[in-house]
Amino acid sequence: MLGTILLAGCSEKEPGPQADNTASASPQASIPADEPVAKVASLVGPSVVQVNVRAVRETPLGTQRGEGLGSGVIYHSDGYIVTNNHVIEGATGVNVAFADGTIEDASIVGTDPNTEIAVIKVNRNGLPAATFEDGDAPVVGQLAVAIGSPSGFESTVTSGVVSGVGREFPGELTLGGTAARSALTDLIQTDAAISPGNSGGALADRDGEIIGINVAYLPPAETGAVNLGFAVPSDTAVSVADQLIEKGKVTTPYLGVLTTDLSPEDAGRFDLPIDSGALVEQVVPGTPAREAGVRKGDIITALGDARIASYGDLLGALRDHEPGDRVTLTIFRNGEDKKLEVTLGERSQ
Repeated sequence: MLGTILLAGCSEKEPGPQADNTASASPQASIPADEPVAKVASLVGPSVVQVNVRAVRETPLGTQRGEGLGSGVIYHSDGYIVTNNHVIEGATGVNVAFADGTIEDASIVGTDPNTEIAVIKVNRNGLPAATFEDGDAPVVGQLAVAIGSPSGFESTVTSGVVSGVGREFPGELTLGGTAARSALTDLIQTDAAISPGNSGGALADRDGEIIGINVAYLPPAETGAVNLGFAVPSDTAVSVADQLIEKGKVTTPYLGVLTTDLSPEDAGRFDLPIDSGALVEQVVPGTPAREAGVRKGDIITALGDARIASYGDLLGALRDHEPGDRVTLTIFRNGEDKKLEVTLGERSQ
């Protein structure tokens, strides 16, 4: 788990009243044109599932066995389903409840803790696969509809807007090391209500296309923040899911630097002409960054055409490339910009 304060999570599975969603899951031709959320729910609802998990996890109190649940989105009609890594982490058994009321056992195809994306599969064909947006980035202010199973209430629909893009969590809040910090970067922020059990569910636009896979939220009772939910962008989900299905693992490009965000305060303290970037704290020996001439104290401001204003921007830019790609790294050093040619390596899993 990346930290209970952040993840939309597997909610603990408890018995309780469950609505019959079979009728509401089918498309409704009679939905008025001025009800876009209802139209999205009708289009996307059949493609969102509840993921039920039996798991064993190591905790400070020892080995714990239990049950939990999350959500998932049907990716391929032949049984592949996208969810979050933390939903199925430690799972000893997984089954999937569909919007039509049926349940199927599922197997784990692959997981990627560095992006919080996982793929599971059921032995079933003809499933209503969702359409994933794999081109234009979402626009701040556009409609966003979240669908999932918060606290076990299947096919729950909430709506709001895209509140921000390229978001990342402060490292001290992730509580889960390097993989957690990597996973909770370059996220879509939304004010559509996201709760425990929504993890792995859909964040869709007004056309019913998936723009993100819900992953985390900030609980108001603990943080004072209201309606701060987050989703992994669909282009990341698609890239990772395709690799997991094809190879069972994810090939991740690797630069070989440890960075922190350059704050405006630090920039002012050292009288720098720039006020943002990824400040290099360490260059790992024998890596592409070291071979290209990157040094401790350099400030990375661009990778190829992508502007780098933070650690999260750097990770997001790297995800747009493949190991072996040759890219131009723009750094600020000794009062001037420098361009270094880097051939990206491959991160070991």
